[in-house]
Order: sequence, then C-alpha cells, then structure tokens
Amino acid sequence: MRILPPEKLLEAYARGIFPMAESKDSDDVDWYTARKRGIIPIGEFHTSKNLSRIIRQERFEIRVNRNFREVVTQCANRDSTWINDLIINSYDVLNQHGNACSVESYREGKLVGGLYGVKLKAAFFGESMFRKAKYADKVALYYCHEILKNNGFLLWDTQFYTDHLAQFGCVEINASDYEQMLNEALRKDCEFKL
Repeated sequence: MRILPPEKLLEAYARGIFPMAESKDSDDVDWYTARKRGIIPIGEFHTSKNLSRIIRQERFEIRVNRNFREVVTQCANRDSTWINDLIINSYDVLNQHGNACSVESYREGKLVGGLYGVKLKAAFFGESMFRKAKYADKVALYYCHEILKNNGFLLWDTQFYTDHLAQFGCVEINASDYEQMLNEALRKDCEFKL
C-alpha cells in the first residue's frame, strides 16, 4: 500500500501546504497553498434556526474517530473529487498516528454523515465532509466547532472560502494573517476530543 509519509504530510501542513489529487483515479497528488485562506474563527460558528433545532433534538449520535477510513471513503464517493486512494490510505495512517480526525453522525447505528481533517498542535485543517441524511454533515460540523472551542484550538483552516462555508461563519484572510495564526497555533498543543 502506497502512502504519503506522515512526517511529510505534517511538515507540509505546518507550512500551509496541502495535497489534492487531480481526480479519484489519479495515481499521485499535487501540493497546494492559497494566497487567500478560508478559516472559521473559533467561537464564531453560525447555526441556523433549523440546525439549532436539530442539534437540540439530538437527531444524530456523534462520535469521534470511530470509523475514520469510512468517512474519508464516503467523502470521496462523488462524481468529481480530489480524494484518491493515495489520500485515503495516507490519511488513514495519519489517523492512526493521532493527527487526522473525524467527527461522525450516526442514526440508528449507521454512519450517515461526517467530516475529517488534520490536527496539528492547536490547528485543525478541515478537509472534506459528506452526508447521507439531511443535516448530518452540518451537525458534524457544529460538533467539530465545539471540540475545537472546548479544547483550546486556535485555528480552524478550511483551505478555501466558499459560499457554503460562509453560512457557518467562514471568512477569507490574506496569506500573512494566516501565517501568523498558523505559527501561533503551532506553539500550543491541544487534544481533539468530545
């Protein structure tokens, strides 16, 4: 099984660089950074009235790292994706090292939504999310924020700003502000736990 070495991946994230494959069928990855970076400021997560109601009703059971590989596989299970087998295998190994995490939504014992990302010191780099049930991904995103806030994380990197993420409070910052936030986050260690 071919993987990107965990130390190479973590070194890249520490420099604000992340891998993406051209497609699901690609054999390799390319490395990217962005002049403008999407972040969700910790403590400023937005929830709609509907999402708040669904969270209060506890429609989903939330778990962390129970089924990490399946979360990444489900995130890749779409027509157009940058997640190939090399990424799935590499992040699975990174999860075993404690540096990649998933937040998972279950209904009646079945995985119906979730997200995954990379944890490095007090920074969390969100990678992708999926849903098989309405709101399952958004509830996982809410609980990811709670984990980051309650455990003292300093940076929630979404890589890119999108209109979809903007509804949760995502903003775009320039590279120098991002670098400053990242460097500060790398000086503190945090646990990723519910």
